[in-house]
Amino acid sequence: MSILTREFVLDALERALKTAAQSLVALFVAGVTIMSVDWVDALAVSGTAALVSILTSVASSGRGVSTSPSALGYVGKHRKEE
Repeated sequence: MSILTREFVLDALERALKTAAQSLVALFVAGVTIMSVDWVDALAVSGTAALVSILTSVASSGRGVSTSPSALGYVGKHRKEE
């Protein structure tokens, strides 16, 4: 398990940041504006989603590409093969 590599940490943080942003945007449903959002609750939900993303990345380590937080076992076309 190589969760302490720079590549793994950066990939996991990128995934967590995207997950946090997506969960925050999801809170803006019909009738909700930036002024009517309960920001403490919204940031708590977003932070929880980011934490779950990090935990999922750690749980997926050791599967697939060893330096990736993904459980997939292949290198996609967009990545240079090692």
